[in-house]
Amino acid sequence: MKLQGKVAVVTGGARDIGRAVSVKLASEGAKVVVNYFDNESEANETVKLIENAGGEAIAVYADATNLEDISNLAKATTAAFGAKVDVLVNVAGGLFARKTISELDVDFYNLLMDVNFKSSVFVTQAFKPLMGKGASIINFASQAARDGGGPGASLYAASKAAVMTFTRAMAKEFGPDGIRVNALCPGMIATKFHDDFTKDEVRTKVAAGTPLRREGNASEVADLVSYLASDESSFVTGNNIDINGGLAFS
Repeated sequence: MKLQGKVAVVTGGARDIGRAVSVKLASEGAKVVVNYFDNESEANETVKLIENAGGEAIAVYADATNLEDISNLAKATTAAFGAKVDVLVNVAGGLFARKTISELDVDFYNLLMDVNFKSSVFVTQAFKPLMGKGASIINFASQAARDGGGPGASLYAASKAAVMTFTRAMAKEFGPDGIRVNALCPGMIATKFHDDFTKDEVRTKVAAGTPLRREGNASEVADLVSYLASDESSFVTGNNIDINGGLAFS
């Protein structure tokens, strides 16, 4: 129970990696705010999983690209659990479609940059005043940010690269306040993301080319988040940490 008594906010916390993170942090004693955007039932199911295991959580709607919604998320958090947040995990993001450079338009550009980068910037801005010494922020980048991503994922990769640089900048800015900021760069993790956007034959090929010869699991990503959220990583900040089974090295 290394997060006993702490409050954690997880954007995109309703399903897949976000759900695994929410459940894991709760299992370590944190009170968890499960943010969701388009599926209230999945968010409520995540909360139920936490409560059935003896934890405490609430589900809160917010579009993490909308400043008013972000403000409401912060208000709901303080109303439920008080005016102190110890852990912020910016999971919200997406690929939406694979498009070559000739297929890109401004609307798609704005969508990708807003969901993957703007969300992390302004959610962090909103919650920073609630965070103090010992707090931890964990952003989600991607292996795509290191290698440019797969076909048609240029904007996704670029937006996640922005998250990596933002993470380093915030580690410097927040360090004097005792707040740590790190990011994860997941590789091929078995989630709906790849069910929707990666062909089965590509997944099989990638897994075969990984030293561990398999895809990762959301629970393994959540375990790493838990470590970064806790005092066990008290001297770790400004890092973009790969979790890809050895497929790519930083």
